[in-house]
Amino acid sequence: MSQTIQAVLDSVRTELRSADIESFSIDSQLIVSEALGIDKIQLVTHNTDEISGDKLNIIKEYTARRLKKEPMQYILGHCEFMGLDFKVNRNTLIPRADTENLVEEAVNIIKEKGCKSVLDIGTGSGAIAVSIGKYTDADVTAVDISKAALNIAEENARLNNVNVDFIESDLFENVKGCFDMIVSNPPYIETATIDKLDAGVKDFEPLSALDGGYDGLCFYRKITEVSPRFLKKGGCIIFEIGYNQGSALSRMLNEKGFKNVSVRKDLAGLDRVVTGYIS
Repeated sequence: MSQTIQAVLDSVRTELRSADIESFSIDSQLIVSEALGIDKIQLVTHNTDEISGDKLNIIKEYTARRLKKEPMQYILGHCEFMGLDFKVNRNTLIPRADTENLVEEAVNIIKEKGCKSVLDIGTGSGAIAVSIGKYTDADVTAVDISKAALNIAEENARLNNVNVDFIESDLFENVKGCFDMIVSNPPYIETATIDKLDAGVKDFEPLSALDGGYDGLCFYRKITEVSPRFLKKGGCIIFEIGYNQGSALSRMLNEKGFKNVSVRKDLAGLDRVVTGYIS
């Protein structure tokens, strides 16, 4: 039995709202528009159109997944980052707006300093590496320990027409050469706080991309310890950090000989990016 777009939209909205999903309105629009292959404007201009059985089944599937608190990005299979479209699945962390601060800082430094080569550690979906490759002329290399994540990252590079050299590697293990810049958004959540995260994060996103060890600083220590050997003279390292990690990371970089260490805040006024230069 067919139903109009408006009737289905109203039904999905009601289901999500009843499940206390705060974003019920926008999520319902995304579910219906994605299933039908139309945009949000067409949801309004074609609201009396009938929806077929197959399309209704897809909408029901998407709605059921959202009711279980699965993130919309995984349900839709893609998301927007830095004005680009990225495919995502449960093998990759969902790119977040906070991480755009890291990319913006990297792009600004690349253009100001004329950096020619960039290494992205723990690339995941490839959002950072692909964005830097898209908005600069730098040669970008990206590594991840997960082959499944690299498969998605490689696809995202192709979809966005960007050339990135992807390497399966546990941090620097399979990396050769030196770079003008190293960027990384490593796992930085304290192990003990993982269970306190929103269900959409802790139950669906890969634990390996979240857990930063007992104090959240495990990967920063490993990367900071080795990175000077992979940076050219005058090169820089840029980390995304948790809101309470600016002082710890700044101290860590200073202890390893990095100079001009600085912390950049996000739009909420929270520490978000740490940058340091090797002499």
